[in-house]
Amino acid sequence: MKQFSLQEIADRFFASVLSDCLDQVGCSRQAMPPRIRPLDEARVMVGRARTALYVDVYHVEPGENPYELEIGLVDSLKPGELPVFSCGASGRIAPWGELLSTAAAARGAVGALMDGCVRDIRAIRAMGFPVFHGGIAPLDSKGRGKVIAVDVPVECAGVAVTPGDLVFGDADGLVVVPQAVEAEVLALADKKVSGESKTLEELKAGQKLGDVFARYGIL
Repeated sequence: MKQFSLQEIADRFFASVLSDCLDQVGCSRQAMPPRIRPLDEARVMVGRARTALYVDVYHVEPGENPYELEIGLVDSLKPGELPVFSCGASGRIAPWGELLSTAAAARGAVGALMDGCVRDIRAIRAMGFPVFHGGIAPLDSKGRGKVIAVDVPVECAGVAVTPGDLVFGDADGLVVVPQAVEAEVLALADKKVSGESKTLEELKAGQKLGDVFARYGIL
């Protein structure tokens, strides 16, 4: 099977076709729910997951650095990677902002994903760093939530994410492609994109949708 670079994936594919192909291989729960949205719909985010698991807290112990594991993950990011923050369902924290975006971008990270909130959004948009989030709020994580583990399997907005999984997000939403099916999904997506190009050409030429669907089986 053809090997695709992250840039080739970003240039050729889109979230909906990857979602369709995940369905084809029996992975029908890998698309994030509609509440997970990009800060900038014009940007495509593609990278390898680095995960962090948060828990709710309600105080900070004297002398404790509640950001220790979070800082360690961001500082260890490599080009092509992106942090995936599993923040839980409480919505009590906005763990991502301008400073973390700046630090991650300097390491070569290609974006960030969280089911919690994001803040400093005007600055992040201005710097062009892709972020997918579960809401916008000013809430610091200190005293509300902290990372208890990094680089472990997590659920983010109900979707299973394992370190190294392919994360793809665009204006339609975000999907996570497990490594075990990645090659198969990308091969199917490559074929589907080629077929959709032919379908579009014939529809623009005035062919009936039913006839075109009968030929290519793509809708």
